[in-house]
Amino acid sequence: MLATPSAHAQREALPTPGFGPTPQLPLPQHSAIPTVNIAPAKGWSPGEMPKVAEGLKVVAFARGLDHPRWVYVLPNGDVLVAESNAPPKAEGGGIMAMIMGFFQRRAGAGTVSANRITLLRDTDGDGVADVQTVFAEGLNSPFGMALVGDTFYVANTDSIMKFPYSEGATALTSPGIKLVDLPAGSINHHWTKNVIASADGSKLFVTVGSNSN
Repeated sequence: MLATPSAHAQREALPTPGFGPTPQLPLPQHSAIPTVNIAPAKGWSPGEMPKVAEGLKVVAFARGLDHPRWVYVLPNGDVLVAESNAPPKAEGGGIMAMIMGFFQRRAGAGTVSANRITLLRDTDGDGVADVQTVFAEGLNSPFGMALVGDTFYVANTDSIMKFPYSEGATALTSPGIKLVDLPAGSINHHWTKNVIASADGSKLFVTVGSNSN
């Protein structure tokens, strides 16, 4: 097997001591102020697209979404997007709250949650959604979604909700029923909750994150 010059150059540029089965990691640094480097949230510029291999093409399936966090595809091909952000919480005081707020805003996490699920439908098969409509709203920081038969489940940050669903529907018309409360409260750092159905649809599994790192 031969290495091409470009592959060799890329390999030379990698910081190899930090990779592999026995990486040589630098000693930890201790400081009064932690080192934080947050990449600012930034969308694609007009006309800009990810670069892909020859023969492939990238198109924007949908635009104008408000903080999309999770995608779920229905059996008929409709694509559901949870537009969601962290729930509001009591404003804390002090320097820590101020610093945390700054970094959250920089990362795009400081906006108000849209609290909705949007339906995207590509009716002509061109890879672009020509139908974009509100599927469910009035939720509470929704994330996970699951369809079992004719029942649609939504994982809010603090509860699991269920709604009647019929194939091809573009919106949920029922207010829904709460199945169970989920841990939330004033300390709800990892607020996203997911819901996954078992293969036979007899059970629902719900993910709940830790309130620490």
